[in-house]
Amino acid sequence: MPQFDLPLEQLQQYVPERTEPLDFDAFWEKTLAEAASFSLDARFEEVDAGYTELVTEDVTFAGYGGHPIKGWMLRPRSAKGPLPVVVTYIGYGGGRSLLGEWTAIPSTGVAHFVMDLRGQGAGHRSGDTPDPGVGGPHFGGHLTLGIDSPETYYYRRLFTDAVRAVEAAQAHPFVDASRVLLSGGSQGGAIALASAALSPTVLEHAPLAAIVDVPFLSHVRRATEIVNTAPYGELVRYLGIQRGREDEIFHTLGYFDGVNFAARVTMPALFSVGLLDDVCPPSCVYAAYNHYAGPKSMNVFPYNGHENGGAAQAAEHIRFQREVFSGA
Repeated sequence: MPQFDLPLEQLQQYVPERTEPLDFDAFWEKTLAEAASFSLDARFEEVDAGYTELVTEDVTFAGYGGHPIKGWMLRPRSAKGPLPVVVTYIGYGGGRSLLGEWTAIPSTGVAHFVMDLRGQGAGHRSGDTPDPGVGGPHFGGHLTLGIDSPETYYYRRLFTDAVRAVEAAQAHPFVDASRVLLSGGSQGGAIALASAALSPTVLEHAPLAAIVDVPFLSHVRRATEIVNTAPYGELVRYLGIQRGREDEIFHTLGYFDGVNFAARVTMPALFSVGLLDDVCPPSCVYAAYNHYAGPKSMNVFPYNGHENGGAAQAAEHIRFQREVFSGA
């Protein structure tokens, strides 16, 4: 795949107009207030996964609607605490999978909280959390599930789970609630952006910073106009059948677009982009980045696609993590 989007010089200056519902903030205030009416009920149960140097715990907490959401918590066995914690959100179709996939971050001496994804976990990592939400006509996976209105849309539930996950991580007895870093790539990047915007509005201790790799669900309308790859292809196919409903559907998506969340976030953030990415196009990533209201930096990988920097970006995560936690 050659570079197909705007040249880098134009990407760096690309600040498209945001299309934001007038009641965006009121919608999320109401949503999070409803979630807060349910007890968090965060439970951590140690499991023996064979990692002698790590404490590994099965997590359950109450997300949107009080629905039980699963996760993992890992921490160094030798650490005395309280520890800073990285909260990780997962890419599209994934789930929390097995503990062996998450041992790198706690090996750096911090705690690691991994949130499972409701209804997902059959794409690239297995999941354990059902979604008791609404159904209705949709195409393929979760991108169009409940998209008839913002109240029923799948990502209303998922983004609310993400905020509750931060609260659950902070509730762990070995965690320093004042030192939280959010992290995610692709769909996980979209969730991290949403959580970075919404968590400070309801939590006593706001997260310190965010890692946002190749974020999905940003500048969505443009994405559907220049790529037809999964997952955006699901929305393209849906609109190809639901003819004439484009404005209605994109109005719903305005409540969940990362560009609108980015404009509300003031914490430091590390972004990344692959200039060959035909899953989350570079202009859509830069739309979120250039609207991001806080201190920020972008790692650019000119000859990479959706995998962006791979292990090189993982090393940057550790560097950024150290910088964030050492300054807290």
